[in-house]
Order: sequence, then structure tokens, then C-alpha cells
Amino acid sequence: MPLPVGAGPPGRLRRVSGTVLVLGGRSEIGLAVAERLAKGGARRIVLAARRSADLGAESERLLAAGAETVDAVEFDADDLAAHGPFLEKVVAEHGPLDVVVTAFGILGDQTRAEADAGHAVAIVHTDYVAHVSVLTHVANVLREQGNGSLVVFSSVAGVRVRRANYVYGSAKAGLDGFASGLADALHGTGVRLLLVRPGFVIGRMTEGMSPAPFSSTPDQVADATVAALRKRRGTVWVPGLLRPMFAVMRVVPRAIWRRMPR
Repeated sequence: MPLPVGAGPPGRLRRVSGTVLVLGGRSEIGLAVAERLAKGGARRIVLAARRSADLGAESERLLAAGAETVDAVEFDADDLAAHGPFLEKVVAEHGPLDVVVTAFGILGDQTRAEADAGHAVAIVHTDYVAHVSVLTHVANVLREQGNGSLVVFSSVAGVRVRRANYVYGSAKAGLDGFASGLADALHGTGVRLLLVRPGFVIGRMTEGMSPAPFSSTPDQVADATVAALRKRRGTVWVPGLLRPMFAVMRVVPRAIWRRMPR
């Protein structure tokens, strides 16, 4: 039987034997990650999203990639009270979780958020508060199993928050810190957390925006994510060049930093 992604010594490629759960089943990056896991041996995939009945095309894509079963289930990230019962039902119906990918989120409108507190709170609620809730529940499930991998998508927007997108960036900064601490808390439990820090991603979420330097595509982010997952890394930057760049950007004077674009 194939071994879980997290099994074996670092650098050894392993297949997924349990269920892959994608929270945010419409996410271009989440789907691309699931597709690569299916091609690598994952057989059971669960796509969780609102309006789950409309995930037919996404399910077909994963079946074509090699998955034996793809189930679409209803999931509202903003409904915090439902997170625990939702995960209990997924495990009961689909078995142990091998890889859980948290791929939901919103970019929001920075200009609107600066004038509309409700919109600012909605961005932070989805991109940070909802993640804190569901990641805590998932971590508890995986701890009880004694194994499993968590994939969390942060962003370079949260490494040092820019004036141009500070609402979204602040949510990602909070998520990055939470996920980093959670990874440390999971050390020694058999559960691993991979924190992914992509730069600007060219896709549906950023449609109509001018790409930033060193942009990537959902496929490129997925390639880097799955490679890091199989190598049992804790953090991956996409593209990798952003890591040394942001080491420098952390010390850029604030008078210059506040004029930096999105």
C-alpha cells in the first residue's frame, strides 16, 4: 500500500494513501495541487466549497488525473460553528485524512475596505479568522490520527504589509504567524504543516490587475507545493527568489516602503 506523503525520511517520494481534502474546492491552486497528488497516487479526493453541486468540471479534472473517487461537499469557511461537525462528517464518510489543503480566501477591494469597515472585517474574517478556526479543528483531527499533512497558503503580502493592500496583507500576516506557531506545536506528533508563501499569482483572483515582478501561475505554485510536501519541508517560497528578496525588503526604510505598489 502506498505510504502517506509525510512518511519516510526527508527527500523520499511517497504516495498519498488516505483522503485528500481541499478546503476551497474551486481554488485554482488547490485544484492544481490535488491534480498533482492524484497523478502521484492519491485515490480519494474531497472538494469542499459553497455551491458544491456545481463542482462537476473540477471533479472530472481530478478523475482524469487518476483519482478513483472525487466527492464534492458543502463547506462555508465563514461559518465557524460548522467547522467541527463538518470535519467529523468528512472523516466518518471518507476515512482518515492524509493531506488537507486550505485553499479558500478572498482578495477584497482595498479602496472599499479603507472606507467600509464591514468589508475590511469580511476580508480579515475569511482570510484569517476562518483559517484559525478550521486549522485548529483539522490539527486536532490529524493529531488524533497520529499522522497527516496540512498545506497552508500564506503570501509574501503578509511578510511585510504594504500600504497598497494592507487589509489583505494584515490577514495574511496573521495567518502566517498562526501557521508558523501551529507547525511548531505539531512537531513530534506525526503531523506536518507546510507553509506556502507565493508572490503575485496570475489567476482568477487577480484578473484585471497588472502582474507584479516575479509573478507565478497556479500551476507553478502547485508544482513547488507538491515538491516541498513530498520532501517534508516546512516552508516554501514561490518563486524561491522571493525569499532573499524579502530578507532585504524587511529593512527597507518605511518612507520608501509605504510607496511600494501592491
